[in-house]
Amino acid sequence: MNAPLRALVVDDERPALEELRYQLQEADPTAEVETAATALDALRLLQQRRFDAVFADIQMPGLSGLELAQVLAALDDPPAVVFVTAYDEYAVRAFELRAVDYLLKPVSPDRLRETLERLRGGRGRPPAAPEPPRVALWLDRLPVESAGRTVLVDLAEVRYAEARDNIVYVRTRDQTYPTRYSLQELERRLPTPPFLRIHRAFLVNLRGVVEIRPYFNGTYLLRVNDATGTDLTVSRGRVKDLRTLLGL
Repeated sequence: MNAPLRALVVDDERPALEELRYQLQEADPTAEVETAATALDALRLLQQRRFDAVFADIQMPGLSGLELAQVLAALDDPPAVVFVTAYDEYAVRAFELRAVDYLLKPVSPDRLRETLERLRGGRGRPPAAPEPPRVALWLDRLPVESAGRTVLVDLAEVRYAEARDNIVYVRTRDQTYPTRYSLQELERRLPTPPFLRIHRAFLVNLRGVVEIRPYFNGTYLLRVNDATGTDLTVSRGRVKDLRTLLGL
């Protein structure tokens, strides 16, 4: 007898998340279904246990479903990926990433059963060892944009992020990349410490700070070790957080 299907549903919209979980369990009562609200949450679950299939939305804050599939493709024994989205324009890219299927919301029960049959057909290989997939390295990378491509930048290389002209840019030592995030999303995504929101327009990696100087009206300037020695302003409301983290 085949083992129950172990599925992970990833969607930032709670109603859609719960609906797909319900549909999967209706279509296959033996299926073991878990959920995650973000791609990063999904990766953390994948560190803990193995899944046969990941059902992922595409447009999500932070790491998108397509970016999640890129991460999974690098694993030694990746789960099958099924995209579940309201948009049809990503289908070509999805199948370039070797997705098993591409479902449009709202998903019909018949269409979902067809997908499950396709998944069962690819599960004849021996079960993987219980050791969880190694994804920790990817949690230390940040997707940014470069010449129409998504580039994964090591967090250690990031000096700061800046909100400018309705776009958030990430600065490494000698490169500046636009991103799809708001500064609030980056603040939630990046670990504190070493990253700290120091101004409504700046989020800085404290490991890249080489000098701190008093400025005016109780503010500070931080100099970062990028190629130009950029100075970033610490607003008065963020000085206490900075001093606490640095033990000043």
